[in-house]
Amino acid sequence: MSKLPDLTARAVPGQRIAVRVTPRGGRDAVTVDEAQQVHIRVTAPPEDGKANAAVRKLLARAMGIAPSRLTLVGGATARDKLFRVD
Repeated sequence: MSKLPDLTARAVPGQRIAVRVTPRGGRDAVTVDEAQQVHIRVTAPPEDGKANAAVRKLLARAMGIAPSRLTLVGGATARDKLFRVD
């Protein structure tokens, strides 16, 4: 797996993090563009919540927190998702 960007500054309780997801992306990766938008690519397919679980785990690793502290609050079936830090 490639080196993840440091997103620990966003790990504030109550913080909402918008991400753009690419399922079946060939490899797991987290990138941040010039506009500070988080893009996550996962190899998991977008079926039965597998991609959402992989995104949550990867985002939590980049933020340095437990995956259980991230709650998906919007975009369960969309590419644009919104997570809340608990």
